[in-house]
Amino acid sequence: MNPARRSPRRPALAAAFLLSLGLTSCYNLLPSKGGGQISPPTTRAVRAADIAVPAGYRVEAVATGLNFPTAVAFDESGRPYVLEAGYSYGEVFGVPKLLRVEANGSRTEIARGQRPPWNGLDYANGTFFVGEGGEVGGGRIVKITREGAVTPLVENLPSLGDHHTNRPVVGRDGYVYFGQGTATNSAVVGPDNADYGWLKRHPEFHDTPCADVTLAGRNFESDNPLTPGEGDRVTTGAFLPFGTPSQAGQVVRGALPCAGAVMRVPVNGGPLELVAWGFRNPFGLAFSPQGTLYVTDNSYDERGSRPVYGTGDTLWRVTPGTWYGWPDFHAGRPLSDADHFTPQGKPPPGQVLARQPGTPPKPTALLGVHSSSNGMDFGREAFGYAGEAFISQFGDLAPGVGKALGPVGYRVVRVNVATGVITDFAVNRGRENGPASKLGGGGFERPTDVRFTPSGDALYVVDFGVMTTTEKGQIPQQNTGVLWRITREGTR
Repeated sequence: MNPARRSPRRPALAAAFLLSLGLTSCYNLLPSKGGGQISPPTTRAVRAADIAVPAGYRVEAVATGLNFPTAVAFDESGRPYVLEAGYSYGEVFGVPKLLRVEANGSRTEIARGQRPPWNGLDYANGTFFVGEGGEVGGGRIVKITREGAVTPLVENLPSLGDHHTNRPVVGRDGYVYFGQGTATNSAVVGPDNADYGWLKRHPEFHDTPCADVTLAGRNFESDNPLTPGEGDRVTTGAFLPFGTPSQAGQVVRGALPCAGAVMRVPVNGGPLELVAWGFRNPFGLAFSPQGTLYVTDNSYDERGSRPVYGTGDTLWRVTPGTWYGWPDFHAGRPLSDADHFTPQGKPPPGQVLARQPGTPPKPTALLGVHSSSNGMDFGREAFGYAGEAFISQFGDLAPGVGKALGPVGYRVVRVNVATGVITDFAVNRGRENGPASKLGGGGFERPTDVRFTPSGDALYVVDFGVMTTTEKGQIPQQNTGVLWRITREGTR
């Protein structure tokens, strides 16, 4: 080894260290400036011209004034139907509805439910399939006829926590596939779950693994929001009820249904089957033109008893039988990896499992931290970008989920699933990013679903509406949702 070559590197290494230290210090000192950290606007403006799309494409608003819309699907003739969730973070409850959107933008009610939120929608052979989130009453997949008759296909899904039962999609094999979110951020029930509202309703609820897991015995101490007195502290372990510590070597039995999984059921009913697990909140499911299943997964937040720092949302290619890493990995990287995932002033998340159920794969694409990458569909020849995944990004919920130095998400991106390259497709105009209410425009607020028409010539975007945020949670505004349509000029 030649010392003469080593010496000049020391100043460079020192400079790099100081630069890194400076950037870290700047990050620590700067306040959070997420897209929702504004005063709620008095009204919502809607102007398609405020959304930028590639040359040759056109945006228009199809319907406005929707109440917490979450999904869109089409019948054989291409008529759009939307779901109104009937629930929003911020503990705002209403009535979930399936609505047909008429040519003039008016709505005709097809059906309504009792277990909000209605999160996901598909249509096949004359039947609608709805992911019934079940914040109250538990999750279900329900079938709805065109006349509005509702029949449960799957019941008793573990949806009483932070995340719910999500979008169903009907496969060519005659099965209905759907995603099931986890109860918690990172497998440990904590005070953040009281902020979300459900811990006080269901203090015994917790995450259920899909197979037996062996715990490492790591426990997490927190305030007790279930008692009125200050200073009451409790200790909680992973996959256990709030206030229940774990033991090293303790086995938690797996079960079906379970949390953080993609499951399936025959379209005409039958036994529930596990497809894959180890997800956190598998929200958007879609089959590629080749018939491969993909899913978007909302990643960890910097909140609760086991906060995790800096994890981007993921797009996964779903391989049956695979464990994807939650709650001990992110995008194939262990949470025990140095201080990479450690929030400022907090202990490292480490790992809660003594033995991992498998080796998690790498994702197809890594999306923005806190971008809330949700609904997805694949482009067709008639629209362009055939075979690429189009993903709606709801946008950050900072500061409650962690710090964001600027708005993240609030757009539609396309992903080349062969290369993982991500490109903006539809985003609000301006030098800054963010929801229209922050920018002062009339474009996107919070895009939460995308779906192509059966002919593939138009992309519909479901915009949930205005939601502002604080340290303690979200403040959604009812009746501010919009259904947008994007077409190639000259095709309609």
